[in-house]
Formats: sequence, structure tokens, C-alpha cells
Amino acid sequence: MNTDEKRIKHRARTLKAGRIIYNHGNSTMDCTVRNLSEGGAKLAADNLGVVPDRFELQLEGQPLHHCEVRWRKLTEIGVRFHDAS
Repeated sequence: MNTDEKRIKHRARTLKAGRIIYNHGNSTMDCTVRNLSEGGAKLAADNLGVVPDRFELQLEGQPLHHCEVRWRKLTEIGVRFHDAS
């Protein structure tokens, strides 16, 4: 068991297409969802350094998720969903 794990909810590995929406809907970026839970996700894309700390995430067949970046690397970010209970 990983004692460094800080997530409350388990994230399942996945490989889904997503779209990051920011700048009041004027800017978008395609991304890949690498893992997903009710409370958040790990996203991957070429240059996530330009993405603000708060944005919306669109996944096919789901309502928009309001996201907050919890950690960041150049090509990956971990986000918390604010619409999660």
C-alpha cells in the first residue's frame, strides 16, 4: 500500500479524450484523461503550463466538471472536481 497516497477516493486508470475549457470559453485544449474518480482526474497534454488553475473539463457524455489544479507538471496535471460531492 502506498502510504504517500492523499486522495480520499480511488482513481481508476483510463484513457479518455477530454477538452479543457478556459478564458471564459474562448480557449480550449484537447487532453487525455489518464485516471479518473468522482473527485478528480489526472490529465495529460503537450503544454499544460498555459492552463489556468481553474477551468472546466468536458468529457464525452458527461456534464462539464469545474476543476481546480492540485499539482502541475509541464505535460500532466492533477485536478479536483468542484462539482463532486
